[in-house]
Amino acid sequence: MSFKIAVVQPMAHQPPDDEKNVADAIAYIKQAADQGADFVALPESYPGPWRMPATFNPIERIAEAAAKYSVHVQFGTLQPINDADATAHNLLMLAYPDGRNPGIYKRTHPPGPWIYTGGGYWEFQYVPGDEFPVFDTIHGRVGLAMCSEVYVPEVSRALALRGAEIIFLPGGVDKQKLWATWRNLIWSRSIENLAIAVTTQNLFSADQRGLAMVATPEEVLFESTGPGLFIVDVDLERVRELRNLNDEVTSGNHNGAKAGVLRQWQRPELYDSFHPRTDDEDLPDAATGDD
Repeated sequence: MSFKIAVVQPMAHQPPDDEKNVADAIAYIKQAADQGADFVALPESYPGPWRMPATFNPIERIAEAAAKYSVHVQFGTLQPINDADATAHNLLMLAYPDGRNPGIYKRTHPPGPWIYTGGGYWEFQYVPGDEFPVFDTIHGRVGLAMCSEVYVPEVSRALALRGAEIIFLPGGVDKQKLWATWRNLIWSRSIENLAIAVTTQNLFSADQRGLAMVATPEEVLFESTGPGLFIVDVDLERVRELRNLNDEVTSGNHNGAKAGVLRQWQRPELYDSFHPRTDDEDLPDAATGDD
């Protein structure tokens, strides 16, 4: 059965005016619900806050709007840890139409804290999470990952192996020279995990290029570089069919993606040999944030 995803690529308010995004987000949620949306996809860190110490908390207001308008809402915020140290988890959350507590994903990759310091938008000492939760909805099982985690295929694969059929991968800001590879990877995460991949990002000026996109394993259903709210019809029937099929020599005659990659193609007996690591092994310099 098909359902609708509202992909929101907003003209966002950057810090220190980011709390204004909360009212805008609620207006988008209402607009999406009025157009029959079942999910609303918002960018990374939207509606905020973007910096520590956090000056507001949008979770209750977004959750209330999701319940009021009977729609699932994927949104972004911070979870402060220590104000003095400016430490926080970067969260993606899934608010539910029935008003239950939102689902939470704490960004896991890369190791912190360097990724959110020294830029023009974020400023906090990022602390990574270490779990890959998935969330059941009446439409399908949802996984959450964010922004440049699209460059780490293990993240999306972990979600798919836990049953995620829809993977939200919202981005933060203009991708600049990374735009083409980023777009490629959104679809790649869909193809290799036989899942629907959804992304969008914040825009802060008319000259910035967005990346809003909904991809299935066999085609890109929608994409836009401009601001707006876009309603996309999706259906999980084909995703589920591909996951249940076995790949065959002649499958390319009728399948636009490789079936069975999450089970038939797997050789788990080999995977510990990819990068065996002892408990006391030091992380490589790149993983500690050093160049």
